[in-house]
Parts: sequence; structure tokens; C-alpha cells
Amino acid sequence: MKSYLITDPNIYTNNIQEFESILKTTIQNNSIDYICFRDKKSSNYKELAKSFVKISKQNNITNIFINQYIDLANSLKATGVHLTSKQFDKIAYVKSIGLKSIISTHNEDDIKQAIKNNVDYITYSPIFDTPNKGTAKGIKNLKDIVKKYNDINIFALGGIISDEHIKSVKNTSCFGFASIRYFV
Repeated sequence: MKSYLITDPNIYTNNIQEFESILKTTIQNNSIDYICFRDKKSSNYKELAKSFVKISKQNNITNIFINQYIDLANSLKATGVHLTSKQFDKIAYVKSIGLKSIISTHNEDDIKQAIKNNVDYITYSPIFDTPNKGTAKGIKNLKDIVKKYNDINIFALGGIISDEHIKSVKNTSCFGFASIRYFV
């Protein structure tokens, strides 16, 4: 099962030196297959994203994603972009410029739309209780979704903070898990 680290400015900060230190330590202390720079509030987003890509590459992570900013992901030579659930119309453009695409989904209609648009991966969330993210879908629902939509790579996301959670997700045959808090 693949692991997908997603950053958050509340943990990684927007101070470039602190950000780099926390990111390096987090990468060195975990096995990470995919990584995403996500920050919805810092004014120095581009500087942080540039550092993020550089550090990820230095640590041999080959699946590097930037959240929602397609042209920035392309200019930094990231692997791809993690699109929000409001960016389904951007999937074709992402693919046309040679980037991989991940999109956030929260229900079956989203999943169907993602598949129709030929996205590479989806996140499906929230699986467990997560602050401000709505009702948790649970492991049984995730297992049913993975079985029903076995033609798409699904990352379970939301509230995955323990090895027990990861074991539960792994038992669904999900492609991977994505988390912010598990890795720190």
C-alpha cells in the first residue's frame, strides 16, 4: 500500500527555515511514496513550494504533487497536481501538459466524474473523524468503494493518524493512504 504525505502550514509553518527542517525530518523518519505541498494561507507559497520540490527530489521521492496550482506544479517540474473537488474541469489540461493528476473526492458522483475525466488517482475522504471535514465514511464504506471502483487508484484520506488506521485501510485493498497528521 502506498503512502501519501500532505503538508499543512499549521504543522510545517511558513517560515522557510523551519519548513525545510520539519520537512526533512518528516521525510527521513517515514516511508513516503507520494508527497503533496498544500498550503491555503501562506503569502510565500511559491518560495515554500520551490523548497518543497527541491527537498523531495533530494530525498529521492519521485511522486511530487502541488495542491491546486497547475502552472506552478509545471514550472517547478513536479510530478503532478492534486486538484480540489472543484477542479474537475482542469484534469484534461493537467494531462495535456504532461502532469499526473490526483483529485479530491467525497462521494460516488465525484468518483464517477473523476473516472470519466481520466484522472490518475483520487483521494476519498474523510474515512475517519477529521476536524471540520464532515461525517466519517468508515472502513466498510471505503472497502465497498474500492471494490466497486477497482479501475482507479484510490488513496484513503481523513483522520488517518495511527498504525491501526493504516492496517484497517490496508485490509480494504485500497491503493494507498494519504495523511497530514500521521507523518508528524
